[in-house]
Amino acid sequence: MPQATLGALVLVAAMSMIKPQDFRAIGRIRRTELIWALATLAGVVLIGTLEGILIAVAISMLTLICQANHPPVYAVAYNREKAVFRRAGEHESDETFPGLLMMRTEGRLTFANAGNASDKMQALIAQTQPEVIVLECSAIPDIEYTALVKLTEAEARFRERGVQLWLAAVNPDLLKILERSPLGAALGHERMFFSLARALEAWQRNSRAVSLPNAD
Repeated sequence: MPQATLGALVLVAAMSMIKPQDFRAIGRIRRTELIWALATLAGVVLIGTLEGILIAVAISMLTLICQANHPPVYAVAYNREKAVFRRAGEHESDETFPGLLMMRTEGRLTFANAGNASDKMQALIAQTQPEVIVLECSAIPDIEYTALVKLTEAEARFRERGVQLWLAAVNPDLLKILERSPLGAALGHERMFFSLARALEAWQRNSRAVSLPNAD
């Protein structure tokens, strides 16, 4: 078969594999993944099939590592009508409470991301000046030892300033780790709650008790 004919067959086969509608669909939903797809396409065309796929794998791995090392940390508000907790600031009807900071982080806390998570938490604390901080842990599957040490040290600093740290929605495996740690001993079960709703109820009870005038 002549080389020109063979090349034309390869080109036709390759063109059938390029589907612009798929790129548009990816771009509408996930622009980051569109960049990955375009990088893969460029690598395949300019370097080679295997090399282009390896570039895509490398980009995906680097993105995952970056995301894992920069966990999201955000304040949580309460919607009384729907009885749900969600990211603060997104809905005007959601409530926050003076003196109480409810916040959430997501993902495994490790030695690599503990510093970034701590910086974001400190920024939220500086903004709100709370008396009680509730860390919602339902999206934290595990905490490495180094990150646990940092959290223990943070709790001690908060306590010295008269600020209490509470935990809510701790999964059973993580709870076992906390119970063996100095942080668990410092918090006790009194400051670890089954859910964020239970923690909010406890804070409201404590606030009402403090605000009541003395019988004397």
